[in-house]
Amino acid sequence: MAVIKVSIVVPVHNAGDYIERCAPSLLHQSIGRDAYEIIYVDDGSTDDSAARLDQLAARHPHVRVVRQENSGWPGKPRNVGVRTARGEYVQFVDQDDELTPEALERLHRLATRNASDIVLGKVVGTIQGPSSLFRRTVEHCTVEDTPLIESLTPHKMFRRAFLLDEEITFPEGPVRLEDQLFMARAYVRAKRVSILGDPCYVWNRRDDGGNTSSRATTPETYYGHLRTVVEAIKEGTEPGPLQDHLLRRSYRVELLRPVSEPRILKRTGSSRERYFDVVRRMALDCYPPGVRDGLPAITRLRAHLLEEGNLESLVELARRAQGIRPQVTVDDIRRCDDRLVITTTIGMLRSDGEPLTLVERYGRLLLDPDLLADIKGAEDWEVPHPLGDARGELLVHDVARNLWWYPDTDLAARTQPLGNGRHRVILTGETTIDPLTLAGGTEMPPGTHLVWASAQLLGVGRRAPLTGTPSCPAPFTAGTPPRLVHPAWGGPSGQLSLSVGHPGHISVPHRLFLHATAPPGVRRAARTVLRRLPKDVRGQVRTLARRADPWTAARRD
Repeated sequence: MAVIKVSIVVPVHNAGDYIERCAPSLLHQSIGRDAYEIIYVDDGSTDDSAARLDQLAARHPHVRVVRQENSGWPGKPRNVGVRTARGEYVQFVDQDDELTPEALERLHRLATRNASDIVLGKVVGTIQGPSSLFRRTVEHCTVEDTPLIESLTPHKMFRRAFLLDEEITFPEGPVRLEDQLFMARAYVRAKRVSILGDPCYVWNRRDDGGNTSSRATTPETYYGHLRTVVEAIKEGTEPGPLQDHLLRRSYRVELLRPVSEPRILKRTGSSRERYFDVVRRMALDCYPPGVRDGLPAITRLRAHLLEEGNLESLVELARRAQGIRPQVTVDDIRRCDDRLVITTTIGMLRSDGEPLTLVERYGRLLLDPDLLADIKGAEDWEVPHPLGDARGELLVHDVARNLWWYPDTDLAARTQPLGNGRHRVILTGETTIDPLTLAGGTEMPPGTHLVWASAQLLGVGRRAPLTGTPSCPAPFTAGTPPRLVHPAWGGPSGQLSLSVGHPGHISVPHRLFLHATAPPGVRRAARTVLRRLPKDVRGQVRTLARRADPWTAARRD
């Protein structure tokens, strides 16, 4: 009997036709049918999901179906799947998502090569935005040397013995943040983690915008569950820099979210006060001082105002901070051999168009006094390490496939004197786009690719289209067989785009079409129109789109 290398575990509840949408990508993985199994755990579905699953199992010997009474959440079905699995590794997949055709083969190869406890595969799809965690394939790392804590969904590959030996399970029943709790426990115990920089998991937004665990909740319930995640990190680590680093993610993302723009500006009255009271109490109860002290300038100021109880100051800071925008200057763009080299400078501007600055007083650097004027509790806010969290990069977006790629970027942070004791933090340097290696070490596929700039400065994160005035290099060919690369400024914002195709295959009308349809606003409008179509028409349109999908050729029903 062949050794089962991987077990795919899919929790199912009233999935309907999402079963058929997801199944083809799972049934025909390149690793070979004898090397893996698919375990569907039906969590007491009341629609026709059971019949659909039985049909799949009858047609495909490597499909198994497990049934149980409804538990109300994906946690128990996943636990049952792990216990039932026969594979060396377990890959979790949600009922409305997909895998790329070679996902299991590549993930398992990386896992066995490094004896990994966890393998993260690059996530793509209609929900997932860019993540620098998947910039490159990483053979082995741990939570101590890599920002794994930024990826807390469980759609990963796990060594089954690791989960069983360490008794790492999902909480069962309706528990918010169950994914975070599971991943927090796993990360702090994993000896080796690997990251695959190639697309593996396709995370899809449902037609109704929901997911398998989307139910209304209260702030008391939600943050009560977040406390459990915090306690899990504390249980798995010693007090100190590592623990502070891991806890900083939940403080920055979940805890400060309701007291930052846009949410604090959308809520009013008792609703705003209720969230403020809940998160303030948790900040004071659960997080050591080192967590707050390690945050970047504006984020640390929010934490200070929260813990001091200054709700109105948080509201005013949010009003002013929401107007901060990036200033991206393209200093030069040139062709070097068969590569594009782009020199950029990135800074931040306040809503009035003036630079976001630091002011030097008595040997200290203080956060922009004009930004903080008359905000109680924010006076003379010191920024002892202005470059500590400064980072930025250029990104290339493959529009047709919704994939994000990270070219080689060397942007250095520095302070730029503006006179009269004023300084600004900027990022400056070169980015090299190699059409032959950009797409995960392989050639850029045909189509339109848009270039973006992303930066984190003083606790403000922004992404903007790369626009500029320097003349673009002429179209050129690269690789064997040759591919034509056509850089140009275009679209409503004048964004840099790279049109890639075989020589002679990019016609002038095609280029105009690509420029017209590439902007994100056009794509969002198309998705809105699609959601409003009748269900049968929407299905036909999706079928046509899937036929154009470069991965579809490897799928069979």
